[in-house]
Order: sequence, then structure tokens, then C-alpha cells
Amino acid sequence: MTNISPARLQVMWNRLLAVVEEQGQTLIRAAFSPIVRECGDISAGIFDAQGQMLAQAVTGTPGHINTMAEAVKTLRERFPAQSMQPGDIYMTNDPWLASGHLNDFLLMMPVFKSGRVIGYTSCTSHLVDLGGLGMGPEGSDIYDEGLLIPPCKLVDQGEVNALLMEIVRANSREPIANEGDIYALIACCEAGADRLVQMMTDYELETLDDLSDYIITTSKRGTLDAISKVPAGVYLNEMIMDGYETPLTLKAKLTVTADRLHLDFEGTSGCSSKGINVPINYATAYSVFAMRCIIGSDIPNNAGSLEPFVVTGPTDCILNAQRPAPVAMRHTLGQMTPDLVLGCLHQALPEQVPAEGASCMYDLPMRHTADAARNGGREFAVELVHNGGTGARPMLDGLSATAFPSGVFGSQVEITEATAPVMIWKRELLPDSGGAGQFRGGLGQRIEMTSAVDEPFLVFLSVERLHNPAAGRAGGLAGAVGRIQVEGRSADIAGKCELRVEPGERLIFDTPGGGGFGAPHKRDASLLAQDIACGVVTPDGARCDYGAEL
Repeated sequence: MTNISPARLQVMWNRLLAVVEEQGQTLIRAAFSPIVRECGDISAGIFDAQGQMLAQAVTGTPGHINTMAEAVKTLRERFPAQSMQPGDIYMTNDPWLASGHLNDFLLMMPVFKSGRVIGYTSCTSHLVDLGGLGMGPEGSDIYDEGLLIPPCKLVDQGEVNALLMEIVRANSREPIANEGDIYALIACCEAGADRLVQMMTDYELETLDDLSDYIITTSKRGTLDAISKVPAGVYLNEMIMDGYETPLTLKAKLTVTADRLHLDFEGTSGCSSKGINVPINYATAYSVFAMRCIIGSDIPNNAGSLEPFVVTGPTDCILNAQRPAPVAMRHTLGQMTPDLVLGCLHQALPEQVPAEGASCMYDLPMRHTADAARNGGREFAVELVHNGGTGARPMLDGLSATAFPSGVFGSQVEITEATAPVMIWKRELLPDSGGAGQFRGGLGQRIEMTSAVDEPFLVFLSVERLHNPAAGRAGGLAGAVGRIQVEGRSADIAGKCELRVEPGERLIFDTPGGGGFGAPHKRDASLLAQDIACGVVTPDGARCDYGAEL
């Protein structure tokens, strides 16, 4: 039993949240790749001596944060605390242990005080290129997708593993950026460790045990209280996805009891032969995030608040892909699981759950072509992130061109043109793309680009909702589907493929809109008039979708 007062423990908890946020900002500011330093595709966390997550940085994606929460436990099992030394840092990018695909590097650093391990700092970020076929869906297994690094020691008592760094550089089309991003990850761990020890010194703590017990017990108690307000029962939902070879079905069964939510993916389609498969750790991360958005959303994310949520799935389904399945674009379907889960929760809590949204990031991984490199052209690899509209909420419109559930910021035009030989001619919101409703779905956007030099470039496409739009709820209409074109070509471009854009050709990339909430005829007339005045809804769209007399 601790002698520390609850008020003092709460002050320490708040200080810990400040420490971990500084840790995350260190990673962002030190990173080389735009997807990290501009878009925030990261996670950072602090863990106790048992490997339980106590705090996470606000900046970060659920796919990184919630997978990190489990990965630290795995690394602790591989590397016992008694074998660790001050300055050691461990690393892996194994998709089934870290964050679902090879491009995410996860680091863990033991924190020492008075000669013993009192906790850990950890972080994850995206590396833009790790060789192989490139970050696209075309791989037939994990070995096509680049360099896999099993759990290993990246830093030994402060000395970076030079051979490992050389191997990473040798297997990348962006060796300098990758090396810089790894050093940024190291700095992130070190910053968190230094600030954690400083905090403990300030509060005269020799261990985190009392603070850990307080954080985890308080968070779990609050989460269980929130779960008790959800009607018990079994809720089913399914969604049809575009898929790769053929359309596929995602199914979920959510079982709510007094102290647990159990989500199971039984009935979900089997794995694809292409790289859109999802390891269960990544599917779990986003599914639990969706449940926590509705249930106990005000409770900080840590081991206590995560414990009551359980996710399972058959080993032959696409949301529980087994080795050595290709998983490079696991976010394509993994980020659809929140809509799948929210469809279950809508049945239990109909006035709290938003409509479906564009959901998966509209990624544009791009690089030079092999022939351009042979002819002395510019070599580059970059990953652009763009987003569609979110679903309308029970009391508010959806957000336009906004990342949910990933939280990753959209790539900026100026940064894109500075880091890749492309020219962005247009980036604008798409009128009428948000589903009509009492509350309107968020708008998608249009991006138009060409090569900025007399050379082609490759785009690795893996996006959803080109054929199956974001559904509305409570009578709201579906959002618009996405569309990919190359100006001058007769047919639209498939949502999953390797696309070559020739010099002078214009790539036109439309992202989907979010679904509406509530019947369109219930929309406030002044809000609809404002939509029309701002160009969000065209007069034709108002007549068609809202039945408005204009």
C-alpha cells in the first residue's frame, strides 16, 4: 500500500504525460522523412518495469501506439532485464511483433535508476523504403517486401550497431533518410529515459511501482464503469470491401458483458495473394481504438484502459494473416476495422456512433523507375499521405479531408515538391462528396500532379472505397466513392496496382467522402444554404440529395 496521496499521484501522472509528449516531439523534430516530421506517423510511450504501458504521446497513430503496447512485452521476454545495461536499445520491424509491416521500426530502451531497470521507453516510426519491390501491394510474400530485422540490439551500452546500420542503408533506395530516421528514434528513446529519471528524482521515487498501480487501477476502473453503461449483448456487422483480386467481406461479432468487450472476426474473407493482408496485432490496434473512441474516450490510453478489450480472429482470415503472407499495405484494410466495429456499437449506442468515413489513408508511395535510374535520372522514394472525409456525427457534420482513424496529417504541397520531382497542380475539396444527411459527411479532396522533370515515376496504389462507399447512418446517405485517373487514358486506374506515370501525364486522385447521419430532409435550412454558399454542396446536389427547393 502506497503512502503517496492520490493528489500527488495525479500530479505525477500529469508530469508523466508531459514527459512522453516531449519524447514524441523529439522524434518528429529529429526525423528526416516527411511522413514522420510533417505527418506525425509515429508513436512514443513509457512503460513500467513489467512492460505495462503507462502513458503515450498524444501525437501518434493507433496502429503504432496500440501495437507498441504489446510489442514491449514481447521484447522483454526475448531480452531479460537482468541482461540489460545502461545505454542498450533493442529494435525490430517484424510485422507480427511490431506494427504490422516492415516499414515501421520499433525501438525499446531500458531506463536505469540506482543501477537497476525501473521502466522502459519505446517508440515507432515509418521508414520510407526498405528495398524489395517497394511499398506496394504487389508482393507475393513477406520476402518480396523488403528487409526484415528480427528482435536485436541496435545500441549496446551507447554504441550503435554499425553493421546493422550498414545493412539497413544497403537495402534502401533512401539510405540517408532511413539512417537519419533511426537516429531520430534513438533520440526519442533517450529523451524519454532522461526525462523520466529526472521526474523520478524530482519526486524522490526509486521505482514506478506505486505510480504504475495508481495509473493502471484508476484507468481500468474508469473503463469498466464505462463498459457497464453499454447494453450487454451480441452485435454483428459486416462490410463489403473492394479487395484486390475480388471484393471481400469483413465480419465482426462484438460480445459485450459487464466487464469485457470481445470482438471476433469469424466469417471474414480469407487472405489475399497480394500485400493487403493484416496481422492480428494491427487489426487489434485499430479495433480497440474504435471501441475506446466511444467507450471511456476521456480515459487516457494505457495498460489499464486497454485490458478489458479483446480481439480474436480465425487464422485463415485476412485480418489475422499468418507468416509469410505479404502485408506491406496492411493499413488498407486494417484502418477499415473501426468502421466495422462502430457498426456493431451503433446497434448498442445508436445516438453516439458516427457514420462510416473514407477511413483508410489514401497513401501515395512513389519512387523513381528503374530505367530512369539507369539513365542517370533522379532517384527518390517518398510516401505521400492524403485523406478523405470522415463520417457525420450524431450532432455534427463530418470533417473534410481529415485522417480518421489514423490521425496522420496530410502531406503538404510545398514539402512534397521540395522532396520529390513532382508538381502539384491542384489540391481542393470535392463538392457533393460528403453524404447527405441531417448532418453531412466530410468532403473528399482532389489532388492533381505531374512529373516535374522529363522522367516517369511509379505510384504504388492500395486504396479502398472506389466501389463501396462509406455508408450513412440513421437515414443518412453514403458518401461519394474515390476515383483515380490519368488524364488522357480511357479507363480509370484500379485501386490496387503499380502505376507508371509518364512525363506530361497528369495523375488525378479523388478521395472518398464520409457518410451522412440522419435523414437529409431534417437538415437545418440555414446550414444547407451555408453549404451551397460555400460551394460544399452544389445546387444540383442539394436538389438531388436533400430535395431542397432552390
